[in-house]
Parts: sequence; C-alpha cells; structure tokens
Amino acid sequence: MAISVTAAAGAASADGGTFLGRLHKVRQIASTVPANGDVNPYGTAVVARDAGKLRRGNVLVSNFNNSQNQQGTGTTLVQISPRGTAKLFAQIDPAHLPGKCPGGVGLTTALSILPGGWVVVGSLPTTDGTAATAKPGCLLVLDSRGKVRETIAGHGINGPWDMTAKSYGDRTDLFVTNVLNGTVAGGGDEVDRGTVLRITLKRHGNRPPTRVKTTKIGSGFAQKTDPAALVIGPTGVGLAKDGSLYVADTVKNRITVIPRALTRKSSAGTGRVVSSDCKLNGPLGLAIAPNGHILTVNSGDGNIVETTPKGRQVAFRQLDKSGSPPGAGALFGLAVDLDRDAVYFVDDATNFLNVLR
Repeated sequence: MAISVTAAAGAASADGGTFLGRLHKVRQIASTVPANGDVNPYGTAVVARDAGKLRRGNVLVSNFNNSQNQQGTGTTLVQISPRGTAKLFAQIDPAHLPGKCPGGVGLTTALSILPGGWVVVGSLPTTDGTAATAKPGCLLVLDSRGKVRETIAGHGINGPWDMTAKSYGDRTDLFVTNVLNGTVAGGGDEVDRGTVLRITLKRHGNRPPTRVKTTKIGSGFAQKTDPAALVIGPTGVGLAKDGSLYVADTVKNRITVIPRALTRKSSAGTGRVVSSDCKLNGPLGLAIAPNGHILTVNSGDGNIVETTPKGRQVAFRQLDKSGSPPGAGALFGLAVDLDRDAVYFVDDATNFLNVLR
C-alpha cells in the first residue's frame, strides 16, 4: 500500500537540499508479526552483506511485546526483504541462554549487525509487561543463523534501549543507551541517571566476539517509567563521520551530541544540545542521513524530522496518522537503506515494516 506524503507547513521545500525533500511516499512492506504472535516492532537494522541466513538488503526487526501485548517479553527477530517476504530469523528461549541476562528476554530497539553476520540485540525484560518487574537485561549476541552464542551483561548495562555500531579491523564499538538506572525506584518521577556506554568488542571469526572494554561516554540523561511506554529515556543514537554521537534525549524533547565518541575516555554528561522543541515531539529512533543530517522520529505525532548538525530543523514528514492524537506512539526504530535513497521504519500501530521513498 502506498500513501502520499507531503511536506507539512513550515518544512523545507523538496529542492531545498534536504534528504527528506526527495522522499514523498510511504509504502507498507510486510507485517513484523511472526507465528508466535509477537508484536510492537522496535529495532530496525539493514543487512549489509550475505551471511548465513542473512541476505544483503533485507531488514532485521526485533519485537518488544509478546502475543498478549505485554511489554518487555518479545523474543523474536524477523528478517524482511524489500519486496515483502518475511521470515523468522530467531526465536530466543529465555530459559536456554549461554550466559547471564538478568530478568530474561524482551528485545529492544538496540539492534546492530556486525561483520561476519553477528547480530547484537538488547534485552530489557519484564515478567508481566509492567515497569515494576523490569530487570537490567543484557546484550544478546547471535550468529548469522539466528542462534544465541553469547550474552553481555553487567559493566553498566542496565536496560539497553538503543544502539549503533562502528567496526574497524577486528574491533567493533557498540554505543548503547541505558534507561533503568534508578528508573523503577523513581515510580514515574524523572530520574536523571540515563547513560550511554561505548562497549568495545573483539571479533574472532567463527567464534563469538568478546568484550574488551566498557567506557561510559554519556550520563545524566532523563528517564522515567510510563504506563503506556514502559520507560522513557535516551533512545536513538547515530554516529557521524567525524566521530560525534547524536542522542535522542526523549524526555527533554531534544537532540544532543557527544563529541569524540570513538576516543573519549570519560563521560561528556548529556553532551551539547543540538536542537530542541519546535518540530521535535518526543524523539525516539535516530539515524544519520547520507547528507550528514540527523533523522529522528517522534513518539508524539508520527512525524520524521530532519535536523542539521548545527541544529536547524529543515524538513519533516508525517509517517503515521493513526490514533488520537494522530501518530502518537507509532514510531520507533529507523534505518537508511543501502542505496541511501530511502528510510525504513517500523510502525507499532500497525505492526508493519514500512519504507519512505
């Protein structure tokens, strides 16, 4: 199904040099619901190279809820082709993990695919879908055939919520946001203890990568529990070519930047504010556009917003208008396609993977 999408009032013109200015239609690709009924798709990652069951150009999606719509209980990853073929990539059994994952499995937006087809996905688990039972979770490392080979827990991992990755040589740096540092004890009040970790892994060919070092590069982000969203805290992260890490600071309704994210040895706090308010409305997923601009999707109104590194919001589009208010709670993970001329995004209102072209 194709839906015409036009720039809303105040957006940059289509020929104004923006990335979104060239994209005009939303098309549904395929349902993200596997046979076990998991719903609420969160993480979105594009497969760059064939490996095992992974196929270049396909999109991997993680599900956060089970078939009863309980948050923090989803256990599946689905692989979807651009033409709409959806296949189960992995269904993870919390009772049979190769290592510790405090609380079990509830797959989040934290999803990356490393060289060799290693898939890393975050888990923020609950037992009944409520924040009161949320546990620290872990990062789950799967091989290219969908088997969990390793868990990475502790060392600051506490509710891994979103992630991006940078690989070089035999190393990969994972940049992971965490949203459970004192959040449950806050009982719905804002707790400014959210973090961003840089977790350095060493890859070993056919053997699972191992953690080399963890460095806290961001701290003090606002976070709180929420009946509808389970938890709200620092969400999307995107690494620019110059090594700057952009963070969607959801509670504060802004985008911040952590400089020298690849090399810094200490926390930059919440970083420098790049842009806030205006067309931002609870930014969640974040990706870096081919032109270096920052793409974020709003939790409050179903819009995608394009912001320059200098903080100017130059374009926006409505991706979802269901519900009341229109588009609220529908969007989460997003990723630029391999041709760099479209954006994939998951729609939680319909449980579909969509593309904006």
